[in-house]
Amino acid sequence: MAALSRPRRSSSRSSNRREFSKFDARRTKSLWFERLMAAIALLNLVLVIGDLSYIPLRDQYLRLLPRVTIWYGETFKGIEPHRFTTNYLATVDKLEEQVAQTGLTSIQAQSILSDLQQQSTAMIAENPFQIANRSGNLEQIKNKMRDRMGIESATTAFTEFWSPDHLREAGFSSEMGFFNSDVQPLIETNFFRRIAVHGGFVDLFWRIDIWFNLLFGLELLARSVYLDRRYKNFTWQDAILWRWYDALLIIPFSALRLPWLALLRIIPVTIRVNQSNLINLEPFQSRISRFVISNVAVEITEIVVLRIIDQMQSLVRDGSVAQALLEPKSRRYIEVGGVDELEVLSKRLAALMVYNVLPQVKPEIDALLKHTVTQAFDHAPGYQGFRQLPGIGDLPDQVAQRVVAQLSANLYGVLKGTLENQSGNELTQELVQKLIATFRLQLQENEDVEELETLVVNFLEEFKLNYVKRLAAADVDRLIEERYQLYNVTQGGPGGDR
Repeated sequence: MAALSRPRRSSSRSSNRREFSKFDARRTKSLWFERLMAAIALLNLVLVIGDLSYIPLRDQYLRLLPRVTIWYGETFKGIEPHRFTTNYLATVDKLEEQVAQTGLTSIQAQSILSDLQQQSTAMIAENPFQIANRSGNLEQIKNKMRDRMGIESATTAFTEFWSPDHLREAGFSSEMGFFNSDVQPLIETNFFRRIAVHGGFVDLFWRIDIWFNLLFGLELLARSVYLDRRYKNFTWQDAILWRWYDALLIIPFSALRLPWLALLRIIPVTIRVNQSNLINLEPFQSRISRFVISNVAVEITEIVVLRIIDQMQSLVRDGSVAQALLEPKSRRYIEVGGVDELEVLSKRLAALMVYNVLPQVKPEIDALLKHTVTQAFDHAPGYQGFRQLPGIGDLPDQVAQRVVAQLSANLYGVLKGTLENQSGNELTQELVQKLIATFRLQLQENEDVEELETLVVNFLEEFKLNYVKRLAAADVDRLIEERYQLYNVTQGGPGGDR
């Protein structure tokens, strides 16, 4: 029999191993798929940010990746070289070629210089940089030319710069070196952008973004169908709502001419990256938690506590508290269930004390009573002499112990009988009501209500100043550490139960 059982056990183990290996394989494939989709979502977000920053940062992109920048602008942003600035730079190149062939004093060179003077005057007056939102670059050009020529007027500075006399005296090569290094790069940043039929600038980024929209749309549909088939009572609509943040990856914001809303995709990208463990976001989560706790939670807590205390002060000032205590029936009070909760609570607490608490502490009560009686006997006149009589011995202590035991038993019996006896219960309630009524009457006759109200209001104000205001100075790091410790204990993390 033993020989027959071993193959079964071995077969069972091998079957379990196969199941675990299949599970691990599925889990590995799922993790790699999640990481792949998270990487694609991250790539889409990077492209969105790059597209939105293209126009504002085009000058920087030109320095880093000039060919890619020019190609992207022409292909997807409708950007073309501006005719004015392109013709201006072409005229400068023509001047350099002419001077190299015939010299600076030739008629052809002087004609080109005259043309550059006119174009410079028109550039300052018409501002061809405005349509590209590059007017600041034109101001830089004017400032550089003013500093170079030492003339306050930018128009006069350009006219003097392109004069034959200045170029001959300052050196043609030197001045052209200044222009090519300091002025020409700024002029090259200008561009013309085509207008689309809808009245705005041409923006064809949607041709790139639409493929990501379709991919994530198919993914969401596949997830919905998979969850719908695998889990009962889980419809595909529930699956879509469960992955609601993926809708931000599906909506074609660029095609809808709402490109800045595409930045909301940082929400699904962050969730996907965190869930797939593609990037460790724990430090960022910790920083965000610190920010929320230190700047939001503490302030909200302080405001709520202050609001409660202010409301309590208002109730004390307007006499609502005094009226509720001294004249409970004088104002309308809404009861729930038609039960006097205070009366029921007092009965339950009294029964709990008599039947459950007192029997447990009876030895301690007896010891305290015995000590009290013994101390009273010891201080009685002549007691010590009485103990010295022959035959007395420990008789006083025994008598005291019996008296205490009898007294304790009688008191407990009285309390228990009072609760069990209807008439005793009624007498107890009458005693409590009489005590409360007498207390209220004495407060009214002694006219101490206003003084007590003032004291209570002042106490609450001191409480606000001394304790509530300190909430903002709480040790946020300590609170976060305690929160993580509690999470580890309850969730079976490091140091907790598994």
